[in-house]
Amino acid sequence: MFQRDYFMRMIEQMTEAVGQILNLRRERKHEDALLFIDELLDKKFRLSSKLIRSLSDEDLMKMMTTNGLLETDHLLAIAILMKHEAELNAELGREDESFFANMKSLHLFLRLSLAGAEPTLAEPREQIKELLERLLPYELPRQTKRLLTEWHMEEGRYDSAENLMHELLEDNGLDREEAAELYRRMLLQADERLEAGGLPREEIKQGLEALSS
Repeated sequence: MFQRDYFMRMIEQMTEAVGQILNLRRERKHEDALLFIDELLDKKFRLSSKLIRSLSDEDLMKMMTTNGLLETDHLLAIAILMKHEAELNAELGREDESFFANMKSLHLFLRLSLAGAEPTLAEPREQIKELLERLLPYELPRQTKRLLTEWHMEEGRYDSAENLMHELLEDNGLDREEAAELYRRMLLQADERLEAGGLPREEIKQGLEALSS
């Protein structure tokens, strides 16, 4: 009961906070909205806004794990706030800051989706799709492509995973043994799932053979 009440309060608080950010944005008070996000990050998550931004997504996940349990709602809230920060910076013409915040948000949503987080504050999959659309003009870093490859694997989009795998191989972001292991993991799936994921078993076998040639 306590946990349910806590989640409900957090959802209400985040809904109110996002509403306030959107109102400030509509009023063209972008700097005020960014300051409001800073204050929220400082007050709500035991970590300073500066530390939240400086930590990698992996380190942030570790910091937000208590007694072996990942605090998914806190991480969802941070990912949402980073996404709004990216939008505000984009409208201010601060491309680098916007890109950084978008990437932070994307990585957190990817890791939350991989962790099977409940969509209490946002649906990670929908947020990921939106962020990927937003980041289309950019070349994504290797680390992001590796994380995306894992996410596509988990989601059963094997053709997308393979495409990213080849990009990483060409860019030395993945070695042949790692790529072969991805193919072997695909081969453990049922034919129907592979077909639905756009990569039939025969094509996977051919890809695996090509790696060893």
